[in-house]
Amino acid sequence: MEKATTNLRDRLLIRLLYRLGCRISEALGLTVQDIDFHQGTVTIQHLKTRLKLSCPHCSSRLGRSHQFCPKCGLEVKDVVARESEHHRLRTLPVDEETLAVLKEYVDRGGPVSHGGKQLIFGINRHRGWQVVRECARKTGLGSLQNPETGKLRGISPHRLRDAFAVHAVKLDDTGDGLRLLQEHLGHQSFNTTAKYRKVAGEEHREWYQRLWPENEP
Repeated sequence: MEKATTNLRDRLLIRLLYRLGCRISEALGLTVQDIDFHQGTVTIQHLKTRLKLSCPHCSSRLGRSHQFCPKCGLEVKDVVARESEHHRLRTLPVDEETLAVLKEYVDRGGPVSHGGKQLIFGINRHRGWQVVRECARKTGLGSLQNPETGKLRGISPHRLRDAFAVHAVKLDDTGDGLRLLQEHLGHQSFNTTAKYRKVAGEEHREWYQRLWPENEP
């Protein structure tokens, strides 16, 4: 997909999504100030917006399916919705080749000034998705099939993040390896990370094949 790009910006975007396993929103939010070329790291800020629902009478927390408040018993017709923003920072190591591409891009004047910051890409989310899909189409990559549900999904920025995670699990599926992957991907729940262990694992098939060796008479 990198080879299918027509400019350095798109090549860098594809590379960061796969080599760092970051979310598209995280990649597009990167600034020049987030890169430490000396230490070989990138600091990523993940902003997540959550919607909280509460009872208009007693302010108790409500779920989307609640028809009555579990605390005061009031029939809930008009809930109060509040948005809360959660900022999380994590610093990720970057391989030397990707760091070199980043430096070349910055030296060429690729970053875009916006709001007093030097954004690495300066494009919106929609354009980021277009870049990924166009490159996938050029390379002849079709839809991917979910092995559990059978559903087909097109190539997207998140599929590159998934590919990074599966690659990491195949190389190291120990407890320590999964914990490091959890921290790298920015998952709050270990269960979210552990799903890649199941996707990447081929132990069941290998175990079954050992039961019936090909050369057994």
